Amino acid sequence: MPLVPTAQIMDQAVRAARGQGAFNVIHLETAQALITAAEQAAVPVILQISENCMKYHGSLAPLTLACKALAEESSAEIALHLDHAEDEALAYQAIELGFGSVMFDGAKLEFEQNVAATARVVAAAREAGVYVEAELGEIGGKDGAHAPGVRTDPQEAALFVQRTGVDALAVAVGSSHAMTERSANLDLELIDRLARHLEVPLVLHGSSGVPDAVLQEGIRAGLRKINVSTHLNGFFTRAVRQWLDENPAGVDSRKYLAAGRSALSGEAARLLRLFAGA
Repeated sequence: MPLVPTAQIMDQAVRAARGQGAFNVIHLETAQALITAAEQAAVPVILQISENCMKYHGSLAPLTLACKALAEESSAEIALHLDHAEDEALAYQAIELGFGSVMFDGAKLEFEQNVAATARVVAAAREAGVYVEAELGEIGGKDGAHAPGVRTDPQEAALFVQRTGVDALAVAVGSSHAMTERSANLDLELIDRLARHLEVPLVLHGSSGVPDAVLQEGIRAGLRKINVSTHLNGFFTRAVRQWLDENPAGVDSRKYLAAGRSALSGEAARLLRLFAGA
């Protein structure tokens, strides 16, 4: 079916008080794996293309068009999201390309600058019916502020949401980007307070470093959109490495990429069910 609006998928998650998986696309094989996972789990999925991914491919359009084509051939509900766009112009480009949502990441800006830039993106997105996610304070890892002790302030977050009109907010509650070990703890009390203070869904970035049981507790406390990338990339890479180790004479990249695709798909389906069942 055609891509569905991100707002539709998020509204379903909010009404059901469940977690919605949002997984990053790195290349065509990742997109194929994630869509297969959604079909297997019978759960919607939000495909995310980041600014870093766009830079790797050289432009935003090719992978976007591929995701659209794959969605057309799928029976699953699939939305397309621009992840971590620090370039305001890229957010506008994604809106023009038909993304269902964009995340403008102004977390490195001063508060007033972040508010002003985010509000501009929201205004442009509203005209196109596009959902907007934003971030207040950097998410950790990559020298961000989801380091221990750094947290989103509920009152500041409420003011930010009020002044920008965003549809969802990524919050700092204990996770960190690019973690390869699942050892992070979430501040469940803070998640609960943020959920009570804010009228928009809460988004968890850096979810790869959070254990299953803690993610489920976070969802029950109020998290609604759960972003995962590094954890799934690990499944893909380990499967590729294993295939190459077992087939040292192999030269057909389709064979080892297929192994990676299959491994990623199975774990993504498991996570979609885990989040939806929380």
